[in-house]
Amino acid sequence: MLSGSAPVSADKRRQVLRAIEELGYRPNAAAQALVTGRRSIVSVLTADTTRYGYAETIRGIEEAARAVGLVVAITVLDTDAEESIEAAVDLALGQPLAGAIVLEFDIRGSRALTILPKSLPVSAVSSGSEGRRVPRALFDDRSGGRDATNYLLGLGHRTVHHVAVPGSGRPSGRTLGWREALEAAGAPVPEPLMSDWTARSGYQAGVSLARRRDVTAVLCGNDEIAFGVIKGLQAEGLRVPEDVSVVGFDDHPLAEMWTPSLTTMGQDFAELGRMAVGFLLGRLGGGAYRAPSSSLKLVVRGSTAPPHP
Repeated sequence: MLSGSAPVSADKRRQVLRAIEELGYRPNAAAQALVTGRRSIVSVLTADTTRYGYAETIRGIEEAARAVGLVVAITVLDTDAEESIEAAVDLALGQPLAGAIVLEFDIRGSRALTILPKSLPVSAVSSGSEGRRVPRALFDDRSGGRDATNYLLGLGHRTVHHVAVPGSGRPSGRTLGWREALEAAGAPVPEPLMSDWTARSGYQAGVSLARRRDVTAVLCGNDEIAFGVIKGLQAEGLRVPEDVSVVGFDDHPLAEMWTPSLTTMGQDFAELGRMAVGFLLGRLGGGAYRAPSSSLKLVVRGSTAPPHP
């Protein structure tokens, strides 16, 4: 009756509408989709919803999906365990899905992508195109890693140390770009320090780097790590950028407000999310595989300077 597909009397309609109002009823989109065959839910599979890059990408996905009448359902991949990832994917597949978008920023996203059935329209947001062949919205963090490293070398630093983010089953693109830039310049390639994406792990790395006498420049895998590195260096009595220059990655909203303000590689995560929805719609319409890149831009602020003489 609510859809107008079945004829009812005016009196019966008034009674039903009165009951709906009293009960506060809202139509169940999933149930309607099962009845009508129309699938309007897009599942977003992600390992995190709180970190800046993840959250901004999801925002872009939701905006673009809502604009075309699709509903976004988020499924969090909360551990690296294969059985946990499989359970999360099964939960997502229990919905009447139009398709799925995977945030392939880490090992959890990569694993989820391999599990999704090939019959389901899928796109991904990623920094690489290896693995399952699906439409991907790519950010070219490999060239970003090269550009940031070359910028620091251009300031006169002998080499650049690196605090790396976890990869998605392989070294991150920004780590590969950092290494390529150092090797191309004939500069020493220090062993990277690994982090877990958080400012706390950055702080620990900063303290460790401060105790070495050869560190004058550091490239961090993301801005939150860079915030921690700066605090760790300062806690050990070093000044940024007078003693050590620090560059981050992502252009977090707090980067400009940090002390000192953070030099970083900026990228538009929300646009990547919107691109992923466009690719998914292309798949729904029979479109071909495409993998364009989102541009990155070096944003120079107060955390970098030539090495102290």
